[in-house]
Amino acid sequence: MTQQPHPLSLTLKILFSICLTLFTSLPLTLGQQPKVDALVAPIKKDFSTSLYTIALNSTKQFLIDLAGSIVWSPCPPNYGLVQCTAPICNEALTFRYPDCLPIINGPKSSGFCRCISSTKSPVTEACFAGDETLIHIFVASTDGKNPTSLASADYVNICAPQSALAGLPPHTIGIAGFGRTTLVSLPARLAWDLSFYNQFALCLPSTRKAPGVAFFGAKPYRLLPPYLPDISNFLSYTTLLKSPNNSDAGYYLDVKDIAVNGMSVPLPTHELKFDSTARGGFKLSTIIPYTAMRSNIYEPFIEAYKVATKGIRRMPRVKPFELCFDTRALGSTRVGYSVPPIDIMLNDGKNWTIFGANSLKDVRTNTACLAFVNGGRKAIPAITLGGFQMEDSFLHFDVPNSTLGFIPTLRGLQTTCSNFNFTSGV
Repeated sequence: MTQQPHPLSLTLKILFSICLTLFTSLPLTLGQQPKVDALVAPIKKDFSTSLYTIALNSTKQFLIDLAGSIVWSPCPPNYGLVQCTAPICNEALTFRYPDCLPIINGPKSSGFCRCISSTKSPVTEACFAGDETLIHIFVASTDGKNPTSLASADYVNICAPQSALAGLPPHTIGIAGFGRTTLVSLPARLAWDLSFYNQFALCLPSTRKAPGVAFFGAKPYRLLPPYLPDISNFLSYTTLLKSPNNSDAGYYLDVKDIAVNGMSVPLPTHELKFDSTARGGFKLSTIIPYTAMRSNIYEPFIEAYKVATKGIRRMPRVKPFELCFDTRALGSTRVGYSVPPIDIMLNDGKNWTIFGANSLKDVRTNTACLAFVNGGRKAIPAITLGGFQMEDSFLHFDVPNSTLGFIPTLRGLQTTCSNFNFTSGV
């Protein structure tokens, strides 16, 4: 009879194999951890869902939720518990979704009060609750040009059931919330754990050929070609608004108007502000693929775009889009198809200008459509800027100061979000 290997021996071999894979897959150095000023991680676009994932622990993919308050994923065996009186527990509980059942934490018979938090999937909108824990990871530190070494950190995680992963891109093991928090979102926790300032930058890729990039912490932020200076030198800055709804960790722009081809669109601009029930506003989202507008904003906007493009040959509509064009009738520029620009006009006088690469989406041969959709009459944000409109944009979030630095398109600088050099610099 063949002797079966002891289960513990098998477990140790598997763990060794995983560790060996992790530490040989990146040409980085890992030793006693010096002071870390910045981290870097790759971002991929899943073209089947039009969602974006970030790699933590080198290969584990988490869906990026720009408005999410916390990280959640199924927990490993024998995870540690968090006290219900801990600050990270208290903050997580403040971001409970109103339509999810409330959680009441209290002392148990053992005398230990464990932290249980509830949240929901932004994809399926299914609520769930789970223990809060801290999970240890390694993320690449950076000098702004390359990864340099592996940095050790913890993030706050809500233990999710496997069913919560429904609808996520393949091989995604959870969701990474990047929302406006002090302690529990992924950027906030990394900043707190590694003692750097709570700022991060997102650069979403438009291609599957190479990843985009996320930076956490200090500048510089360098992209190829090598002659380009620090990308932060080109940022325009504007104020980020916070929803009056305290459970909303999202980021909002202070928008006063929208223009097509330099002409203001007649909109109900009061809806771009929050009302007494926290409805309205202009939200940034990595969860919806295309910008969604409340019906009474979308309708005048689409009419204005039809007028501005009346000389361009139309093609049959392709759902979910209403207005489609024959690409053979369109010119091409460095910033995409030669079509009228769309200006998001901010209250501080800045404009976020959307050019052809971010306004028209190729949907089939010889057909590209205006990638804006009707969000319905009851949409809670009046406008939600979708992921497609932020691809190859560089967005720098200074969370404590509620400031956004932005470059609407990197194509004007002859680079893209896929031009960070992930080759080790050591």
